Order: sequence, then C-alpha cells, then structure tokens
Amino acid sequence: MTVSGLRPGLRERKKQRTRDTLLRVALELFTTQGYEQTTVDEIVDAVEVSQRTFFRYFSSKEEVAFAVQHMVEDRFVQALAERPPEEGPLDALRNAVLSAWDTIGEAIMEVVPVELYLRTFQMIESTPALLAAHLRRSSETEEAVARLIAEREGLDVDEDPRPRIVVAAFGGVMRVTGQLWGRGTDPTLQAIRELTEHYLDHVGPALEPEWRSR
Repeated sequence: MTVSGLRPGLRERKKQRTRDTLLRVALELFTTQGYEQTTVDEIVDAVEVSQRTFFRYFSSKEEVAFAVQHMVEDRFVQALAERPPEEGPLDALRNAVLSAWDTIGEAIMEVVPVELYLRTFQMIESTPALLAAHLRRSSETEEAVARLIAEREGLDVDEDPRPRIVVAAFGGVMRVTGQLWGRGTDPTLQAIRELTEHYLDHVGPALEPEWRSR
C-alpha cells in the first residue's frame, strides 16, 4: 500500500472516476440550464468536491465543454495515422473517420451517454462563445491533419496546396454531417456514421464540372 492507503492503480481509477463525474455533471448542467448560466461553483457543489479539485482536471469550463469532442478528434487522428500508406489522401481520411466512428462509441459511453454527447454538440452549435471556439479548434485540427496528409504523401504542406485543400473539403463534409445529425431525430452514433459515409460518397460527384449531365 502507498502512504495514502491506495494502490497506484486504484488511485488512478479513483481520479478517473472523479474526472468522469465532473465531466458528466457539467455537461448535464450546460445542456439543461445553459453554458454561460452554469458556474464552476454549481458543478463542484453538485459533485461535492472543491474548486481546487475541478481545476486539477480541467483548466476551464470551455475545456469541459469540448472534452468528449476532443476525445473523438484524437481517435480520428490516431486512425488516420494508422491507415495503410497505399491509400490515397481522401480514401485515408474517409476510412479513418468511419473507423473512428466504429470504435469510439464504447469510449464515449464509458464517460457519458451518447444522448448527452448529442445534446452537448447541439449546445456548442447554439452557444456563440462555444461555436467560435469550435470553429477555431476545427481550424487547428484541420491544419494538423493537412500536415499529416502531406507527410504521408511526401509533400511540403507549405509548397503544395493539395493537402490543405483536400482536408478543407473533408472538414466541410464533417461540419455539414455534424449539423444535420444534431438537428435530426436519430441520436445514435450509427446515424452519424451512416450520414458521414453517405456525404463522403458524394464528394467526388460534387466536384464534377457538370452536374446536369449526371
């Protein structure tokens, strides 16, 4: 036993439970009474911990609001890094995001219900301060992904515009499908996966010079 009386593994699990509880309670409060109307004091009071404990796990309310989304983005970037080198850029992006949606569900549900994840997504989209932060974060993620694509293809991202262009097109599809999922009636991860796949299937046709002939 350690000095604190907890084995290292048990102590880490206790920390994870505390973080998960803070996250879940914060998101419930954000989505029911409003992000800007919720204070850190209300969150810690509901969990019965101190502000010091809250700031041990999160630097701000904004970090809490995006915590699950950050986990989803990390899973996608990891999946992209693991795609076979022979896949073309758009195929790699497509297969990575579909693979991520296939595997992220269990990780999300270990922290929050999928229904709460959807409500959080809707809350971000409808809160001006969070939407601005979301767009900033998306831009930063797209730049990192463009650099990863350039590295896969042996290109200099600052000399060849194609990695940023393909990632911009891909990112646009992700934003559209996310918004449609958020406004839809099916809150499941399978629904957003199918919607994402359907829209990605139309990237090529959408870039055709003539539509009417099709």
